[in-house]
Amino acid sequence: MARKIRVLIAKAGLDGHDRGAKVIAAALRDAGMEVIYAGLRQTPEMIVEAALQEDVDAIGISILSGAHMTILPRILALMKDKGLTDVLLTGGGIINNEDIKKLKEMGTGELFTPGAPTTAIVEYIREWVKTHKKEELGA
Repeated sequence: MARKIRVLIAKAGLDGHDRGAKVIAAALRDAGMEVIYAGLRQTPEMIVEAALQEDVDAIGISILSGAHMTILPRILALMKDKGLTDVLLTGGGIINNEDIKKLKEMGTGELFTPGAPTTAIVEYIREWVKTHKKEELGA
């Protein structure tokens, strides 16, 4: 039997709003994925360490604070340093289109803005894992 897709959801930095992250976590769970919710005020180092320990397929970061151009590149650099080259870094929040383009060029996956349907996020993670992971995964 295929193992479930494992996703770490975290709120990075001092951003204290986690309603959206919890909605996404619930949607991913409802879609059959295994979700590890790291909670609020996580540093990039804490997020990458948790991703390593939990052996996740994807990391989802929720950012509403405007710190995305600092936090996401730092997470990418740490992921590279730790050898997490086969883990998706995705996320969402208040991110303008120009910054989304720059972040994707740096190596993040799709970034979702408010109003994105949870079904689109679920399908994106499923498709990414299906095309980037060698082992058989379900959900």
